[in-house]
Amino acid sequence: MSIRNLKDGNKKPWLCDVRPSGRNGKRVRKRFATKGEALAYEKFVLRETDDKPWLGETTQTRSLLDMIDLWQERHGQSLAHSKYTYNKLKVIGLAIGDPLYHKFTPAMFTEYRSRRLAGEVADLNGRKIAVSFRTCNNEQDLLNAVIVELQRMGEWKGENPLHSVRQFKLHEYEMEFLTVEEMEDLITKAENHEYHDDLHKVIKLCLATGGRFRETASLTGSQLSQYKVTFTQTKGKKNRSVPISPELYEEIYKPGSGPLFAIGYSTVYRFISRNIPRLKQQAAHVLRHTFASYYMMNGGNIIALQRILGHADIKQTMRYAHLAPDHLEDVVSKNPLTSLRREFSAEKEPAE
Repeated sequence: MSIRNLKDGNKKPWLCDVRPSGRNGKRVRKRFATKGEALAYEKFVLRETDDKPWLGETTQTRSLLDMIDLWQERHGQSLAHSKYTYNKLKVIGLAIGDPLYHKFTPAMFTEYRSRRLAGEVADLNGRKIAVSFRTCNNEQDLLNAVIVELQRMGEWKGENPLHSVRQFKLHEYEMEFLTVEEMEDLITKAENHEYHDDLHKVIKLCLATGGRFRETASLTGSQLSQYKVTFTQTKGKKNRSVPISPELYEEIYKPGSGPLFAIGYSTVYRFISRNIPRLKQQAAHVLRHTFASYYMMNGGNIIALQRILGHADIKQTMRYAHLAPDHLEDVVSKNPLTSLRREFSAEKEPAE
């Protein structure tokens, strides 16, 4: 289902293309002069089918993939990386078997999850690879968010089958960061890269600001002001500005408002993975983790770090709190062994 502008020069360029009874039901297509008219007609067709089921199949014939399509049209397309998320959801829906949505059960999802852990389910790239418990939890969160949003719209009738599925309990993992020697080596190799002159600039800027690869590599001249960069189109949907040194500003500055770097996310990711093999699993975020870790080790403020990284929830930022020099330092002076030593010392002191 979609409303789209065909841009074909027709006086009625807006097409309403809808299957009110699901992907196997009747298809309704009609053109309109304005988007508003097309949207109004779509609502009318859907309402007619819901109110008069003899005009077509009822909404109970919608499959899980139909509901994913509906979510994408009504909500998902507004999210960051919407195409990737939508495609991932379709892969999950197909692997589950695309049941009628009202017959989707907790057992269906847990059976899919078991096959995913065993490497029996192909991913977006067609590879059958055994995944981690964390990946299964992430996929459950993703599908659950779709169902919750559809319930909010009034499109998903009945219970959410994932509410009764407990996620896997995970051990908290240590987020590693680069040593000074590794940073120096990485920047040197990037500066000498045969094909990408901007690679070392992106790496330096990530280390200096905590920016994500994609946010940093896509910066434009309009996002750079004197000694400050402003990240837009961020994962958290909020712009954030971070100061940079005059030296780094001069190095990355380009006149005009066009792209600052002629390089993409995948190039930076592959370079990090190849040159820091011990952190291959964290390659996508290792520069961001490195910034946050050194910021706290150098006495930075945890609330300021939250704003710099653009975290919506302070719990995300608290992962770095233990790196602060004064983190829980009063444990040394307030533990019972210290109290025992004081008592023992007092007993040994001679009476005057």
